[in-house]
Amino acid sequence: MRHALTLARRAWEEGEVPVGAVLVQGDRVIGEGWNRPIGHHDPTAHAEIMALRQGGKVLENYRLLDTTLYVTLEPCVMCAGAMIHGRINRLVFGACDEKTGAAGSLMDVLGHPGMNHQVKIEQGVLAEECAGLLSDFFRHRRAVKKALRQQVAKDEQDGKE
Repeated sequence: MRHALTLARRAWEEGEVPVGAVLVQGDRVIGEGWNRPIGHHDPTAHAEIMALRQGGKVLENYRLLDTTLYVTLEPCVMCAGAMIHGRINRLVFGACDEKTGAAGSLMDVLGHPGMNHQVKIEQGVLAEECAGLLSDFFRHRRAVKKALRQQVAKDEQDGKE
C-alpha cells in the first residue's frame, strides 16, 4: 500500500486526483498505475485500470489469476467490473468512498452473489493516510480556485478605477 501511496502522489503532481494502484502476483509487482484520465483524455484511465492493463501485458493474458490489487481508494463500478472480468483474487484498499465505492460503501459489486466471480476484499489498510492525501488534494484545489476567483475580482475592480 505504501507503493500505491507513492503512485497516488505522482497523480497529484500531474494534477490528477491522487489515487494509486499496485497489482501483485506472489511477491512480484506486475502492474502499477495512478489516476490519469485528465492527462490521457480518457475516462477509463483510473489507477486500477492502468495497473490491470500493465499486468495483462506482463502476464500476456487478460485473466489476472492469483493476483492482489492494492489501491489507495475504494474502486468505482467501472474498476470493480474490470477486476471481476480479470479474475483478480483479492482487493486491498485504503480509504472508503461513500459516493462511488463499489466494494461495499455505496454498493458491493465485487461480492455480489449474481456475479460469476467474487473478489476477496480487505479494506482500511493505511486508511487515514490514504484519506488524508485525498482531503489535502481537494482542500488545496479549493484554495487555488478561491485565490484565482479573488484575483479575477481584484483585476476587474482595478480595471474599473
